[in-house]
Amino acid sequence: MTHPLKDAAVAIQARAYAPYSKFRVGAALSTPSGAVYAGCNVENVAYPEGTCAEAGAIAAMVAGGETELAAVCIVSDSPLPCPPCGGCRQKLAEFGKPEVEVTMVGASGETLMMTLSELLPGAFSADHME
Repeated sequence: MTHPLKDAAVAIQARAYAPYSKFRVGAALSTPSGAVYAGCNVENVAYPEGTCAEAGAIAAMVAGGETELAAVCIVSDSPLPCPPCGGCRQKLAEFGKPEVEVTMVGASGETLMMTLSELLPGAFSADHME
């Protein structure tokens, strides 16, 4: 059985631009409408100026006119499942409810699933700004 988000994440991972770290990441997310958006990491010689795969997928979702995610899948070159960085955890929390599932898949095929609230307990939200 195929997993549409995993398939999309694997396909986009092949397009990652990671000439420095050689660490390719692909991310795909779905929205309540059923649309799937994907992104890959894009490195820059000035490392902090690169873009994470999750941020790319979120940007594609927003460009597609949507602002809520329903599920996320992240694949990486790491042998074990690799959770998103802290910045991407916050970005995902901005667009998803705490119960949204994030599936992480390592190069070995091992899979780890966590909710957004497990990845980022006590996430900062726009509610704190009111």
